[in-house]
Amino acid sequence: MSLIPSWFTGQRSNVFDPFSLDLWDPFKDFPFPNSNSLSTNFRENSAFVNTRIDWKETPEAHVFKADLPGLKKEEVKVEVEDDRVLLISGERNVSKEDKNDTWHRVERSSGKFLRRFRLPDNARMDQVKASMENGVLTVTIPKVEEKKPEVKAIEISG
Repeated sequence: MSLIPSWFTGQRSNVFDPFSLDLWDPFKDFPFPNSNSLSTNFRENSAFVNTRIDWKETPEAHVFKADLPGLKKEEVKVEVEDDRVLLISGERNVSKEDKNDTWHRVERSSGKFLRRFRLPDNARMDQVKASMENGVLTVTIPKVEEKKPEVKAIEISG
């Protein structure tokens, strides 16, 4: 059965033949680049989307881990904005293109990326530490130690 009736598409479909279905493609008219045209916007968007970051909270700290394969620590920035927002940004550079090269597939993303995280009040933003090893960026933000209430035993008279 067709998702779009044949009187809209001008094509005929046969309900009994599964290979004659008219399928609606929601991305049909979007300008996606093909293998011959390497659009900078597409590469920048895919780099932004593909930057994966995990955030876990331990009893002692907030820990962020970002997979940034192929990047050097000089190409990554870790910043604190408004004393409560962690910014992780960087840029993956495009490899040198030669006019005589024929591209068959482009899957590695390049371009700029930026991720922001608003941290809770228990984060000590003045003690942020970052390290990078084997393409994994680790940002550690210690938590404010919670003061435990002082318990004082009272003697009961009587």
